[in-house]
Amino acid sequence: MGTAKGRKSIFITGAASGMGWQTAKLFAKGGWFIGGYDVNEEGLAALEKEIGADNCVVRRLDVTDKADYEAAMAEFSKATDGKMDLLFNNAGIGRGGLFSEMSYEDIMAVVNVNFVGVLNGIYLGLPLLKATPNALCFTTSSSSATYGMPGIAVYSATKHAVKGLTEALSIEFRVHGIRAADTLPGLIDTPILPEGAAAAAPKEGMFRACPPIEVAEAVWASYHDEPERLHWFVPPEIQELDKMSALDPEGTRDQFAKTGPIAELLNEIQK
Repeated sequence: MGTAKGRKSIFITGAASGMGWQTAKLFAKGGWFIGGYDVNEEGLAALEKEIGADNCVVRRLDVTDKADYEAAMAEFSKATDGKMDLLFNNAGIGRGGLFSEMSYEDIMAVVNVNFVGVLNGIYLGLPLLKATPNALCFTTSSSSATYGMPGIAVYSATKHAVKGLTEALSIEFRVHGIRAADTLPGLIDTPILPEGAAAAAPKEGMFRACPPIEVAEAVWASYHDEPERLHWFVPPEIQELDKMSALDPEGTRDQFAKTGPIAELLNEIQK
């Protein structure tokens, strides 16, 4: 296990693959000390090898387990002298299907990882953020937080919660000198996607498949380049969906009802 030795530090959940992995690599290349956390221990071992053990501390972490999170945060604090420049709440799971057909266990797993896990991270990381000048609390929301998405209703709801929480904390945390922002990624080519989804995506437009490095670059820019920006849309065209849903929620609803997995079911009902 390495120590920060005066370097800036970032605590990343969901660091063993995808957006978290790319963020860890990008910040390590930029001279930061990395805290990498995930339930995927094999991926964490690979990350440690990739960026060097002296440049990071990696540990298995179940973000839904408060005691486990406390232990991880204490270990990170010891390695960074009680500082945390950036908390990246990125861990998430995607379990979809019609709400009426999802198991209760799957519903609660999505809520617990995607939202309760974020609350745990912010609550337990707050003392370190408060102790660090210009600290940033950054969280992964989703394009599904622009409008409630059929077929992933619970996932979408958790991401709406993350977006609302970020907006509120971006005001509240000013009293502590802490910034808060989030990213709303669209279709990102990561293991969370169903097999073949990225290949089947359109080549252009807001629903094209983007590489996870684009999210990592948004995290970097949020800290270094545009500290006042609240929402980072990846790709940027996702913001148009956010605007459309706010200006015309009924029209957006009707448009979603004509496309995607729910459309076929509605057509059958109407026959």
